Amino acid sequence: MPITPLPRLMIEDAVRATLAEDLGLAGDLTSLAVIPADHVSTVTAQTRAAGVIAGLDLAALAFELVDPSCTFTRNVADGDTVAPSERIFTVTGPSRSLLTAERTALNFLCHLSGIASATADMVAAVKGTKAAIADTRKTTPGLRTLEKYAVRVGGGVNHRFALSDAILIKDNHIAIVGGVAKAIDLARRNGGHMVKIEVEVDTLDQLREAMQAGADVVMLDNMNPVQLREAVGIVGGRAVTEASGGVNRETVAAIAQSGVDLISVGWLTHSAPILDIGLDYVSAV
Repeated sequence: MPITPLPRLMIEDAVRATLAEDLGLAGDLTSLAVIPADHVSTVTAQTRAAGVIAGLDLAALAFELVDPSCTFTRNVADGDTVAPSERIFTVTGPSRSLLTAERTALNFLCHLSGIASATADMVAAVKGTKAAIADTRKTTPGLRTLEKYAVRVGGGVNHRFALSDAILIKDNHIAIVGGVAKAIDLARRNGGHMVKIEVEVDTLDQLREAMQAGADVVMLDNMNPVQLREAVGIVGGRAVTEASGGVNRETVAAIAQSGVDLISVGWLTHSAPILDIGLDYVSAV
């Protein structure tokens, strides 16, 4: 599936803020002190591990915002699977500018590529089942849009972007209100006809209550594959089933084989390791 890039309007503030954070109050003291103002060079980014690339637009924008005269040439595209030592992009421009933009460009590219790579690995692990791999709202503050984009690049799907997207009744909502059915009834009456209702259940008895109350989606929290298979049978196609909790590379295949529709994985955005990519000087121009 082609990757739809994020509009510049959605990424520019993040890149500008990150550059400003890095430049501080005095700019790039090292490059200003040791690199001649008129020196122009070419640098190239290469992978140091295999993975899936995401975030090239942010990397390119980092160089452009520091110095519009930089020329950014892509050798791959977001969504491409790359091998170690593969060239990702080349940039030519004033050497001071290249060095100033380097860390911001790589921070975005390595982080988002790490998320895309981890997602692709989980998607591969459930191949042959109907389960889709989904993210959560456990994202880095300020980077949710970018991290959820990287999940899509890796072949996953997005859960809620924000609290306003849908109603998700969780354990604390149920505890405060006094029951699954009561919470769903209140959500149905007050949430609006356009809003889906999902409810998190910990037991099969709660699941039966949720189904009787008419939940659109049920989150099956921390259930083992045997319980999940029974839960899918209880739902019988009347609602979307989502497995959550305890999901990793070793457990995800068995979870998917239970027949659930979605498997949500919080660590994809909050703990996925980066894809190691380095930027190296090639030559003076």
